Amino acid sequence: MLAIADKLLPQSAISYLAFRVSFHETLERMALAQQFGTADDEQFGFLTEVPFLQTVPPHVQLDLLAETWNKHLVDEELEATLVDESIVYAACETTARLVEQAPDVVRLYMECGPSKVDLQVDDALAAELRDLHLHMPNEGDFLLISQFEDMPPRQAQKLKRQYRLDPLRLDTMFEILGRWYISVELVERLHGLLTHREVIRAVAVIAGRSGQPSH
Repeated sequence: MLAIADKLLPQSAISYLAFRVSFHETLERMALAQQFGTADDEQFGFLTEVPFLQTVPPHVQLDLLAETWNKHLVDEELEATLVDESIVYAACETTARLVEQAPDVVRLYMECGPSKVDLQVDDALAAELRDLHLHMPNEGDFLLISQFEDMPPRQAQKLKRQYRLDPLRLDTMFEILGRWYISVELVERLHGLLTHREVIRAVAVIAGRSGQPSH
């Protein structure tokens, strides 16, 4: 179970849908990019909702989403990192936007998944998705970090102290900016989010993007 501050992220149909739709939306953009030969440095994917993480490669975004999803499913309580908080926020916002703009796509992802959920794909669902992250007791630090990038170091440090940003927590955000390869636990972490057939396809698409062999 994923704990953000002192509150557990609900293991609900809403959270499942947010993770699942965000994964598939990013994966489909990757597949199209490969099909049409789009440049590898093009920025897209659900995690671009967080300005500081816009340059994280799409396949790494999916690896990170799977890692956070796995934390969300396990029985023990795990403290969320700023990366986890970013992923929950971005997944909810991405899925809410798709509910509003492409409801038929959301219905498809909802109907063919490993868990059967009965949700009306309408404006009320979009509001519930946004409420999911808005009601979590985080400070939104992951949205503040990008403000410090172009500042002189001394000024940035002053503001970080003012906002009471924990340097150790910030480190996790900086670490993923340089990631390219995906983790060997990816397939295991997708349990409960994708069907077996979807996992096979996802691994093939991700391997094509990252240059790693699929297992």
